[in-house]
Amino acid sequence: MPRENRKRGKKHKKKAEDVTDANKDDVTHPEEEQEVNEAGPSWIIPARDDAAVDLNAPFGYVDAEVKAYFRTVDVQIREWQETRPEVDEDADVDPNEDRRMFFVAALTEMSGKEKQLATDPDCSTILERMIHSMDDFVRRVFMDRLSGSFEQLSRHRFASHVCQTFLAVASDTVSREARGIFPPTPESQEEEGELRRMTQLTVDACEELLPSLSSLVLDSFASHVIRALLALLAPSVLGSVDSVPGRSANFAVRSKKSAAYKARQGSMKSVFGEDGAEQQRTKSTPKEFRDIAARFVSSLRDQLGENEVRALAANQVASPVLQMILELEASYGEADSPGSIMDHVLVGLITRLHENSNATAPESDYLMTLLRDPTASHLLETLVRRSPERVFDSLWRTYFVGKLSRLAVHPVANFVVAQALERVNAEQLQAAIKELSGVGNKIVKNARTGVLRALVDRSAGLRQEAAHVVELVASAFDLSSEDGKKLLVPCILRLKPLGDYKRAVEVASKSAEERPKEELRHKRRKTEDPLEPTTQGAVLLQSILRLPAPDVDVVLNSLQAIGVDEVIKMAHHVTSSRVLDALLESLTVAHKDKRKFVMSLLGHYHVLVDDRIGSRVGERCWAFADPYLKEKIARSVIPHEHALAGSAYGKFFSRHLALHILQRDPERWKGMQTVTKVPDVPTPVAVERKVAATASDAPDASPKKAEKSKRKAHKQDEIDALFDATLGKKVKKAELAAPTMDIEREADKTQVEERDDKKSERGKGKSKKRKEREEGGEDRDLKDILGAIRAAPKDDKGLKKRKKAH
Repeated sequence: MPRENRKRGKKHKKKAEDVTDANKDDVTHPEEEQEVNEAGPSWIIPARDDAAVDLNAPFGYVDAEVKAYFRTVDVQIREWQETRPEVDEDADVDPNEDRRMFFVAALTEMSGKEKQLATDPDCSTILERMIHSMDDFVRRVFMDRLSGSFEQLSRHRFASHVCQTFLAVASDTVSREARGIFPPTPESQEEEGELRRMTQLTVDACEELLPSLSSLVLDSFASHVIRALLALLAPSVLGSVDSVPGRSANFAVRSKKSAAYKARQGSMKSVFGEDGAEQQRTKSTPKEFRDIAARFVSSLRDQLGENEVRALAANQVASPVLQMILELEASYGEADSPGSIMDHVLVGLITRLHENSNATAPESDYLMTLLRDPTASHLLETLVRRSPERVFDSLWRTYFVGKLSRLAVHPVANFVVAQALERVNAEQLQAAIKELSGVGNKIVKNARTGVLRALVDRSAGLRQEAAHVVELVASAFDLSSEDGKKLLVPCILRLKPLGDYKRAVEVASKSAEERPKEELRHKRRKTEDPLEPTTQGAVLLQSILRLPAPDVDVVLNSLQAIGVDEVIKMAHHVTSSRVLDALLESLTVAHKDKRKFVMSLLGHYHVLVDDRIGSRVGERCWAFADPYLKEKIARSVIPHEHALAGSAYGKFFSRHLALHILQRDPERWKGMQTVTKVPDVPTPVAVERKVAATASDAPDASPKKAEKSKRKAHKQDEIDALFDATLGKKVKKAELAAPTMDIEREADKTQVEERDDKKSERGKGKSKKRKEREEGGEDRDLKDILGAIRAAPKDDKGLKKRKKAH
């Protein structure tokens, strides 16, 4: 429509009454607010409506700018955790000064926002990373800020992980406080009041969680916080918390999903490099922690009934916490009493035994279900391990005797059987061997070798029934004949009976012939090798090597029968090499058998050490060998010296042997090997006693000769020290080192004669001045020489002036 034809209409304004009616609902009258506040004092603020609180962020959301700042903090801390601070020797400054200033700025920004950051999905991980770099005072401030909301934070999806990490790190602070080490209070914090110690803060957090313990145990997030808290209260019983790198724990505090997520976040450690020294210390806990841990046990016992406790056993969330509670109850001596938590789980078995010690408990369907349940079987393992002696005997008679043949091959129950076999006495062990003798083949085919390992370990501990256990293991692999026992090591290592092992060898040989020869080893496609060593077989062989001497020979004879090439293949594999390590470390294997094994590798050490794993086995053989055997090993390697020098792994073994010294000066090399054996002597006191006994037995021993030898040794040491201080250490160590006697290896007369010959040969190589000194030169000449050496100037100018003055 053209503009000139448009007509402007009248505006119809709303009446004032309509506007007032429309805004009536939105207007809040101060009189109404005053009526609400009149219910109490003016300083009381009405609580927020729970329905309006966001459960994902119960303490509010983090500002976008603050979140961006902490992202930069996370990037910087990640970079610092991977690198060490550069140390400038000339400057008198702290190498961590820049890092401390940056970290203090981040802590200042974090102040007052701890709860918001802990519940944020992005900042919670950053907060965990920062916790590892906090000192004791900052940790106490952080814990104080969380006090009062610890229960709510432990139930939160993200804040619960922050609580776990903090409790793991707080163990170091608690340990230092128990030893009386407290950090100084900064001047800026003195005016804010007294700050509670970490011990008191932990006790207050426990007091906050104890009333709702029964519900927290069943919470999928809070249960992990309870585990971390129990590990902090009783580290000697439950082990250290496993969320700190480099530590191990008897009970997992984090779930597998949480542990995998945290592993993807990279290493979490202090940016100031102060974690290593404290981890090696034994943790100290205050006395209050034991009482609080006992209160956790009593609170759960009071809050839950018998059926509720049994229901926790099969719960995936609550079962690990219940295991820790049972450990604490048994450690504090409260398990063997009627009405205990262990009594509830065992369906009143402890109460029945208290009423009648000879009573036979009827079989319970509940406990039979625990045997076969993947979750509850872990709880039953704890019960079997920690139950009192008479309770275990009753459990063994009721639930294991007559059922071992079925339970040993069960995919779940075999772990409980293995745990129970580690507690049996001699009679129970003998009966178990007879019962399991008919199902050995099934145990091997189903790979339930944990039962066989437990039998071997218990037999080694009791020093009984070792021969029958070895026969049981051999029959399980169809190795009853003498010829079959020669293949015991390869069969057990692959977990294959004799027939299956021979077929696997034929298949492997055919596939090796079909494979092109020119194909390099590192370029071959990885396929399933039927002869791949297994971890279970290696662990079983290591257990057999701990048996007494007559029964351990079956493994030693098998190693000798399979040949050196097969032994080297074992040494080159990361799993089977542990068997050879166990052979050299075992206390039950005779010294002559270990020596025989080391000598069997002569001529093959250049092949053995040319591998990442084999070089480690070669080092162990070298460490075990005596000087005579070391010389044989070194001379067998000399023809391959250049090949080892070019090897990525063999070059380190070759350097350790010092072959160039052996070729140029054999006597000096032998002296070096003798000197290196001195640290193996147990204690200086024991050596002095042995030397004194030897001297007293000698026919020519006299006090005068002993005094003369002491004087000579004292003079010789003084001269050596003076020459070292004036001329420097430019003399060969082998010439200055006094020949030492290896007392522990004096059994063979041939070795004694060889060592005497070495002493006489070393004595011939001494200088004329040294001989004159030992034969008793004039004291005046000696004093003149010493005085001239002391007065000699270091530069030539001073020497000329000294001569002119003289």
